[in-house]
Amino acid sequence: MSKKVVCFGEMLWDCFPDHEIPGGAPMNVALHLKQLGLDVKMISRLGKDVRGEKLLAFVKSYGLDTEEIQWDENHPTGTVTVDNKDPENIQYTINAPAAWDHITLSKTNSKTVNEADAFIFGSLGIRNQMSWDSLYHLVHAPVLKIFDINLRSPYYDFEQIEILLGYTDILKINEDELLIVADYFDIPVKSKKDSEIASIVSAYLCEHFPIQMVCITLGSKGALIYEEGKISSHPGYKVKVQDTVGAGDAFLSGFVKAYLDGNKSREILDFACALGAFVATQKGGTPRYDLEEVEMVKKRIE
Repeated sequence: MSKKVVCFGEMLWDCFPDHEIPGGAPMNVALHLKQLGLDVKMISRLGKDVRGEKLLAFVKSYGLDTEEIQWDENHPTGTVTVDNKDPENIQYTINAPAAWDHITLSKTNSKTVNEADAFIFGSLGIRNQMSWDSLYHLVHAPVLKIFDINLRSPYYDFEQIEILLGYTDILKINEDELLIVADYFDIPVKSKKDSEIASIVSAYLCEHFPIQMVCITLGSKGALIYEEGKISSHPGYKVKVQDTVGAGDAFLSGFVKAYLDGNKSREILDFACALGAFVATQKGGTPRYDLEEVEMVKKRIE
């Protein structure tokens, strides 16, 4: 039986200078997990407008369960303005208001989370009080909770982040975010080595919060996992980059799939890095693929 995963947060349109594509980290993760064969549901909210109808049709085309996606009469479907002049350092302006800021709690979405094998959430989806109130209730569910910290300035509040860390089993964070967290908690970090910084900060987080595993992404340098005082690493796969939109979301999806399949840290990193690298070779954050294409990346076939 397929594992059940619920993703919470933003669904939106990434608006490039000449076109728009569906986006939002939680939605991207949900669509990748669906392609990987998991039973996935998305808790989000769309405006009752043309963009909302198109976005719903888009996720349905992947077979994603949409029963927990809400409609909003008063707020538009979310948009992000994208500056992609540098394809390896894409800049985003996250527009407001947006329907996903107003996700409401319901008996059905509470039941959905409580029946899941894993619940994935981030920090951007709670920039508004209503969505925060909903998520705060849902993170009390007795399921595996995966926090993709996803710090998007200025839309994060460390008081909220501390609360969420108190309900987190697995934390996914990138190397820049790791330093922001270290600064906030006054964790002394003098080393310039990725593995040493990751180990110091992760050890602190695991000591002060119920976190069992920290996954640190390093962009083109691969990724690390900190678990039980030990670091596992992967150098990543070198590919010809089309754009990096959604590559981190694909990595997280591969991580979750491999973790729920019961793999060890090194195997988890290998699959996650391969999937993230493959998506970086494609345009957009949610290309369609099969596992053979991911395996080709692992064989260094471009």
